Amino acid sequence: MIIQSIETFDVAIPLTKPFKTALRTVTTAYSVYVKITSSEGDIGYGEAPPTHVITGESIASIRYAINDVIAPQLIGLNLLESERIFQQLHSSLIRNTSAKAAIDMAIYDLLARQSKLPLFQFLGGFRDSLETDFTVSVNDPNEMADDASQYISEGFRVLKVKVGIGAIKDDIARIQAIRKRIGNEPKLRLDANQGWSAKEAVKAIRTMEDAGLDIELVEQPVPANDIEGLKYVTDHTDTPIMADESVFSVNDARRVLEMRAADLINIKLMKSGGIHTAKKINTLAEANGVACMVGSMIETKIGITAAAHFAASHPNIQYFDFDAPLMLAKDQIVGGVIYEGSKITFSKGLGLGISS
Repeated sequence: MIIQSIETFDVAIPLTKPFKTALRTVTTAYSVYVKITSSEGDIGYGEAPPTHVITGESIASIRYAINDVIAPQLIGLNLLESERIFQQLHSSLIRNTSAKAAIDMAIYDLLARQSKLPLFQFLGGFRDSLETDFTVSVNDPNEMADDASQYISEGFRVLKVKVGIGAIKDDIARIQAIRKRIGNEPKLRLDANQGWSAKEAVKAIRTMEDAGLDIELVEQPVPANDIEGLKYVTDHTDTPIMADESVFSVNDARRVLEMRAADLINIKLMKSGGIHTAKKINTLAEANGVACMVGSMIETKIGITAAAHFAASHPNIQYFDFDAPLMLAKDQIVGGVIYEGSKITFSKGLGLGISS
């Protein structure tokens, strides 16, 4: 199984509604698709979205990293020597984690196809279905309450609410409006996307705890490089705190875990550079008694399918954030994960189960 060719294709798909966070507003999902063909004619697929404010990558940088740097070093290598390929991939250039992730997931797609298995079974096969949350973009309280009510009516039982814009009182008003509209039964997770300082985060979370707003967890309350601040928030609140942008690599995870700076870790393939490193982060977290979420950027079904297969294969991954394809105006991928409301299942196809 020799890597014969690596090709890239640009994609742009409008969102049905602008996606707003403390970091950015997205109206179109841009991505680079990767197609790796083996000497036997098998095809593996991958995806890399440009997320400037998190990974620092653009469409142009992803395309250059794959076509001009990574591909020349991987073409001709034997897929049956996958550890050698992953070592070469991750040493080919620094950072560029989304570009690496696209190659990584295409390789795993090929390996699972060669083994005649769906990828989640190739990786361990712990689950055969998942339940995703749905994200409520940050807006004024009434609009967020309307959106939350709509998502609950569509069958979602867990909402991930974006906060971190404006004053603390504004964020609290947003959550109060949502709780008033949907009641206390649905789970609410908050994601500040680095929008608070450590003291602001403690104030906001403590206020919501005292008000009985019943927040399941709070994701990345402080700037990514403020690990001491992250620990301060974790130590001074009762609500579980999740590290996201603070953890790209195994070394990042080790630092957070050694400091006990967070209660949970969000693994994203676009941050870790793919499944190969994501597995190591999850194993390290599990060894330290810390559960993980697998989430995503604004991705189409290729990237989400790879992330979902990875998440389904490991018991320590207990939270799932895979709603991005549901935000798109169209789905141009044949195969991949199957959505039934909040439930995600896997096709019977080999690898990622994607045919085009």
